[in-house]
Amino acid sequence: MSIRIGNAPCSWGVEFANDPRNPSWRTVLSECAAAGYKGIELGPVGFMPEDPAILGEALADHDLELIGGVVFRAFHDPGMWDDVMDGAVRTCKALIAHGARHLVLIDSISPRRAPTAGRASQAEQMDADEWAAFRDRIETVAKMGAEEYGLTVGMHAHAAGFIDFEPELERLLDEVDEKVLKICFDTGHHAYAGFDPVAFMKRHMNRISYMHFKDIDPAVKADVIASQTGFYEACGQGIFCNLGQGEVDFPAVRQVLVEAGFEGWCTVEQDCDPTLDVDPLGDARANREHLETIGFK
Repeated sequence: MSIRIGNAPCSWGVEFANDPRNPSWRTVLSECAAAGYKGIELGPVGFMPEDPAILGEALADHDLELIGGVVFRAFHDPGMWDDVMDGAVRTCKALIAHGARHLVLIDSISPRRAPTAGRASQAEQMDADEWAAFRDRIETVAKMGAEEYGLTVGMHAHAAGFIDFEPELERLLDEVDEKVLKICFDTGHHAYAGFDPVAFMKRHMNRISYMHFKDIDPAVKADVIASQTGFYEACGQGIFCNLGQGEVDFPAVRQVLVEAGFEGWCTVEQDCDPTLDVDPLGDARANREHLETIGFK
């Protein structure tokens, strides 16, 4: 068994490519390597250079492997289809240029869902026709990534989108062929949604192709759910804490991975607000050290 630990630009607060609060992409690469990681995600397409020569040289300089990339766009909104496809095609091209494997699909935050993040019983649901069209958009991008670009495509549940809660993810998995769509499983978002990450992993390990490691502070979670706090505001309040300091049972997560013979990347993602008093490098080091103490190398 070989499990490798990477990190992602969102741990430096990078959620959108053109956010003026972002650190430079070179800073992210440098600090990721300094914290002891050997792999990194692309981040939102356009944050890192799309010229393969420029990015390839920088990755090599820091002895980093590109792991994958995320299409975090509004799959739920038919009016944003061109934007979804723009992000998907550009991400696919960037990944194959560097030999990366994982294309991750995330339905971005919807104003219709933001107030009920973490509150499955109160969340608005799509009607049958809206769901079918939504599912078909996800399937179209998944097929493109898998069949045209040869990537492993994983669906990632995310707070405040329309694939947030466990039943929604499982419904999608039932309706889309696993040959084209697998799971990028995020421990923190699953806990944020009010479900048990370890129990889900035990049921679906055969379809999980990629892992995101994220922990969640239960006290902050309880407060933001009660207050209907927005996702990014919750990040600013520290809902995603250092690994091992929250409610996710990472020794149990590791045990499930080991027993399943999982091989591949597990990427640390500790979403934060880059304008606040945060220490991404220090957190990245602490997260790497914690994983080592529980048996990840």
